Amino acid sequence: MNRQFSALLSSVRFGKFVSVGAVGAVFDLTVSTVLIVVFDVAPPVAKVGGAEVAIVVMFFINEHWTFADEGASGVVPTLRRLVKSNLVRSGGVAVQFLVVGAFGSLALSFPLFGVDLWDLVPLPIAIGVSMLLNYVLESLVTWRVAAEA
Repeated sequence: MNRQFSALLSSVRFGKFVSVGAVGAVFDLTVSTVLIVVFDVAPPVAKVGGAEVAIVVMFFINEHWTFADEGASGVVPTLRRLVKSNLVRSGGVAVQFLVVGAFGSLALSFPLFGVDLWDLVPLPIAIGVSMLLNYVLESLVTWRVAAEA
């Protein structure tokens, strides 16, 4: 347990994870915004679509950079980690869905050029709330940092 705690406190790994998260946030926010503004998809549903695109993009960057020294190589182990990552991050997506839904339940509106900006405000907040949860779970479950050999 001590090795895992020390591994989680790696500032280099955490910095990489946050950097990858920033890339994921761009994908998430772009897809979510396009779904809301262009396709008139409900914000909570758009959030799930944006999150899934971000999860896949972030997995492959993390696989080859943040956690490059962790886990077995090969197609099958990588696909297993991708599935694990999706399952692990479902907790983060659930948190994001709840945050977006909670903001949506507030009777506020900030229209600008025909777009209600209030629909977009919770998106980055939801990402931030789930980041720490995702870091811990991805580190310990998906890539099993500091796991006993």
